[in-house]
Amino acid sequence: MPARYLNRVGEYCAEMLERLGLRTAADVLFFFPRDYEDLTEMRSVEELEEGVLQTVCGTVEEVELRGIGPGRSVLGVLVRDREGGYIRAVWFNMPYMKDKLSHGRRVAISGKPKFKGLVWEVSHPIVVTLAEEEAEPTGEIRPVYSLTEGIKQWEMRRIVAETVASHGPLLDEVFPPEHLQRHDLWPIGQALAEIHRPSNWETQKKARRRFVYQELFILQLALAVRRARQNKFSDAPMLEVSAKVDARIRRLFPFELTVGQRESIEQIANDMAKDSPMNRLLQGDVGSGKTVVAVYAMLAAVANGHQAVMMAPTEVLARQHGKTLRRLLENSHVRMAELTGGLSAARRSEMLKAIGDGRIDVVVGTQAIIQDDVNFSKLGLVVIDEQHKFGVRQRATLRRAGSDPHYLVMTATPIPRTVTMTLFGDLDVSTLRDSPPGRQEVKTYLAGEERRQRWWDFFAKKLREGRQGYVVTPLVDEVGVTSVNEAYETLVNGPLESFRVGLIHGRMRTDEKDAIMDEFSSGKLQVLVCTSVVEVGVDVSNATLMTIESAQRFGLSQLHQFRGRISRGRYPGFCTAFADASNELAQKRLEAFASTTDGFELAELDFQLRGPGELFGTRQHGLPPLYIADLLRDTRELEEAREDAAALIESDPALSNPQHARLRRMVLKRYGRVLDLGDVG
Repeated sequence: MPARYLNRVGEYCAEMLERLGLRTAADVLFFFPRDYEDLTEMRSVEELEEGVLQTVCGTVEEVELRGIGPGRSVLGVLVRDREGGYIRAVWFNMPYMKDKLSHGRRVAISGKPKFKGLVWEVSHPIVVTLAEEEAEPTGEIRPVYSLTEGIKQWEMRRIVAETVASHGPLLDEVFPPEHLQRHDLWPIGQALAEIHRPSNWETQKKARRRFVYQELFILQLALAVRRARQNKFSDAPMLEVSAKVDARIRRLFPFELTVGQRESIEQIANDMAKDSPMNRLLQGDVGSGKTVVAVYAMLAAVANGHQAVMMAPTEVLARQHGKTLRRLLENSHVRMAELTGGLSAARRSEMLKAIGDGRIDVVVGTQAIIQDDVNFSKLGLVVIDEQHKFGVRQRATLRRAGSDPHYLVMTATPIPRTVTMTLFGDLDVSTLRDSPPGRQEVKTYLAGEERRQRWWDFFAKKLREGRQGYVVTPLVDEVGVTSVNEAYETLVNGPLESFRVGLIHGRMRTDEKDAIMDEFSSGKLQVLVCTSVVEVGVDVSNATLMTIESAQRFGLSQLHQFRGRISRGRYPGFCTAFADASNELAQKRLEAFASTTDGFELAELDFQLRGPGELFGTRQHGLPPLYIADLLRDTRELEEAREDAAALIESDPALSNPQHARLRRMVLKRYGRVLDLGDVG
């Protein structure tokens, strides 16, 4: 039912609700509270404790509204409880509160009081007005909903409460009775009533658990269905790696593979030898050698007469991969091409024809690879770098780029376990934890303005010794934040005026960025002033210096990625972050950054500090947002849901059992398009 037909909603209120995404009765039913007001602690004035949330009932004795400046006011209301104790409630710049707090009115006020002078005082308390004949409230837990302009909290509470009463009983239960009993889950009607208006905190927890589990279970079911379909209904080429092929590939690498690289290669080779598509995530810390593993997989595909693709999120990174591949393949017969958005129409047309004819074995590029006009002759393997910058939707597109190729995705941003189980839950995971021999240490410092000159003196000294360095800044022009253009002008006219300095950022033309990167890679430029365009993939072995300006503006994993750009050769590295760390969260992030170079440890901490919404935005990973589940808080429910979903799909891969019909409908409605599940069941 459309929300405008709900009791006491109407056209105007429906417009307000639509701003919150509430278009139907079902939307309102599942519009869960963002918080609760605890009115259960009823006290007399004599029993009050300072700084504790409490509720006092009484009668308004005095009301005083006075101005304290242009457009500013203070409202003071004195309330007397039935034992004769007084508490003063104060509101600043809220003169309209005077109308609901007239002399003699009975009220319940809730807040955290402080003892001031001879009287208790509470600022901006929650107020409930009581009718003459109404008994004093025994205490309740009231929901707090997200609002938009034009709708008040009491109105939202009334709308939700009436919708729960009128439409809650009409909801179908998606879980069979035995599933509810086995997992100690409340039926949906009971859970819905209690999550919106809890009887106590214990019932609120039980109600929330029901919906958290359901949300995560539906997601895990969708991912399990996707995996089952990929394994059963997809027909991938069997790309076997014989001992002869393995030896030929390894001869191209002028170094010994690490233990982690060898283990990952073995897992990938086993996957590619099957007739169902490999779907594997390769994650590793910066500098752990993921590209080498990916190149091995691509050459294995080529050795079996198939084409391979590597897709990167930026042209800078795509060209870096192209350079690495050309270096590794210079003694082979593999034919390679780069396909990016900056190609001329004629060159692109020529390249597309060669790819379609099978005259190109390996293609490296950006999202230009997944355009409709790109057709492969015999695509065997798709590799995507920096997986979290693409996500599920692009993955589905790539799967249609050929006849079910094998699929390897990489990320240099170590992913917390709970995120791996959700955003990447349809993938097997290989992890590189060790670094190749010879990788040098990076020393990291946090610095204030008082150390700036000393740092630039050291920076210049290392440049004179033949080293190179980066200066990373935000792109934005904002008060209190050093922008990339500002940093460049300051340096070339100040501490680095004697050196060759280049500037690169994402708003530059492709050919400009390529020219600057080439000059820096070749050593013609000693310093690169840049934005986060160098976050991943850029590999200049002589670069050992990193300055990060306005470091508080970057996430912890992003800072770690910046640091990973230096000491990729035989010289140790030095990284200094300048920041305004007045924000407590930013200070914690920066202290963690300076304390360890372990990317996996930093990823978990970043996840705890910022949460999954910040780490992996919906736009990037493609999955709808979680409405109630919290991947930090609800790890136990996530693991339970994942295990249960896997067991269910093993027994009923297409959810075709009649008792699973509602589950199947819910999976398709929420994830069918995103995960390409259109033909399930």
